Order: sequence, then structure tokens, then C-alpha cells
Amino acid sequence: MATPRFGRLLTAMVTPFTAERELDLDRASELAEKLIAEGTDALVVCGTTGESPTVFYDQKIDLFRTIVDTVGGRVPVIANTGDNCTDDSVEFAAKVTALGVDGIMAVVPYYNKPPQEGLYQHFCTIARSVDLPVILYNIPGRSVVNATPETILRIAHDCENIVALKQANSDLSQAAEVIANAPEGFEVLSGDDELTLPLMGLGGTGVISVSSHVAGPRFKEMVEAHASGDHTRALRTHLELLPLIKALFMTANPIMVKKALGLQGFDVGGVRLPLIDATPEQTAELERIMRRVGVL
Repeated sequence: MATPRFGRLLTAMVTPFTAERELDLDRASELAEKLIAEGTDALVVCGTTGESPTVFYDQKIDLFRTIVDTVGGRVPVIANTGDNCTDDSVEFAAKVTALGVDGIMAVVPYYNKPPQEGLYQHFCTIARSVDLPVILYNIPGRSVVNATPETILRIAHDCENIVALKQANSDLSQAAEVIANAPEGFEVLSGDDELTLPLMGLGGTGVISVSSHVAGPRFKEMVEAHASGDHTRALRTHLELLPLIKALFMTANPIMVKKALGLQGFDVGGVRLPLIDATPEQTAELERIMRRVGVL
């Protein structure tokens, strides 16, 4: 795809907190500016990396409003509004669309373990309730249930404003099936930094990245090189970044990426319980790899 709707490098923003674990909106604004300056094409706010389960609805509204105001239309802002309750997701999405976001993201409902028909009805109900593009977020490692290619394709064909899939499933054959059979204009984005290049090789348009917080220009180089046909340069950059990607996911995300930003001198605070901050041993290993990769 020559011109992806939201760009090729989207960043799943962390949510900055103060030392008391309160929302730090000033730092969130500064982080948005940093990411844009380093090549991010769009911002995904308060998703998994943004600790959505422990950021309450009113705080999310404040966060979305801050990022929309900061960005001022320079790049798309995509708000994660999905929840494991369809009615809550619909009600919250209506409030968020009024803030001026450019799209919303909705995750496969977690904990409920819905059947595939339930997933179909969940996403179509959300899509019908908003007049915005919707990204379907499939992450079975956290949601337990995997949205099958058949279900995703059914949704893509029946719901015109569900325009993209964030695929955080290591089974590339599933992504390939969706890419091959999706309606024209439907995009598949990697939800796993490590699989960005393989997924783009299958026809994916880019990535919703975590690692771009600390290596944005090099991730941008990789996705743009692949898109332009310079596969050798893209592969070289991918292999250079691979140790960093693995280090950032040595424990539950976003523990390590928040620590990595701090090591770079851009403190965004710690994480909220039940997540815990990186241990000294994890921090030392992360610092070693960041120096080796050249981002510290």
C-alpha cells in the first residue's frame, strides 16, 4: 500500500506518571512531541503499553484531550477505547470521539472468552456506534481468545469503518490469510516489534511499536526502507534492533520501555500495580543492550 491511512510507524505511547503514580499530563505532552520529532507517523494512546487497565475512564479522557491538543493535527491520534464489556466500550467511544481523535482502537475482549460470533457482534456494535476509523486489536496472549482470520475477514467486509488490524499474534500464517483476502484498503499492522519486517514482507503496512520510544529514527528507517524496496537495508536494521526489542520485552510490557526512556534521560515514571518497576538486574541488562545497540 503506497499511502497507509495512519502511516507506517505508529507508536503505542506509554502513559507517564509522577513519583506518586498520578497521571503526568505535562510529560505526556512532551512525550508526544518527542515521538513526532523522531519519526512517529501516528500515536496510539492508552493501549496495552499505556497501561489501559489501570488508567480509569476519566483519566483516559484527560490524557486523550491533552494529546489531541498537543498534536494539533500534525499526526493522527488513535485512542484505545476498547474494553471487555461491549456496552461500556460503546459508551466510552462516544465520549472519546467528541475530543477530536482521528480513530479508535478496540481490543478482543479479555477474560470473558467470547466465541467467535461474540467477537463479530462486539466489534460490529462498536463500529456502528462511531463515525471514525476503527483498528481491531488481536492479542491472544493477553485476551486469551484469538480472533480467527475468518472472523476478522467477516468483520472487515461487513464493517466499512473497521479499517485495520493490529495483529499481535506470532502465527504469521493467520496474518497472511487476512492480508490475502481483506477488502481493498484494509491494513494489517504488526503488534509485535519483532515481527514487523516479516509481516511487512507478507503485505502488512507497518507497525504499532513499543521500541520506537527509544529507537524511533531507526524503526522509521527500517519500515521505510522495506516499503521502498531496499530490503537489504531493512533487514540489516531489523537485525541490529532485535536485541533491543527482546530486552524491552524481558518482562511484562511496559515495564522495560519506561525504564529505557529513563535511562535515556526522559523520565516517564514507573508503572502502576499490579505491574512493578524493573529490578536492578533487569535494568543492568537493559542498559548493557541499549549501549550495544547504540541507543544509549
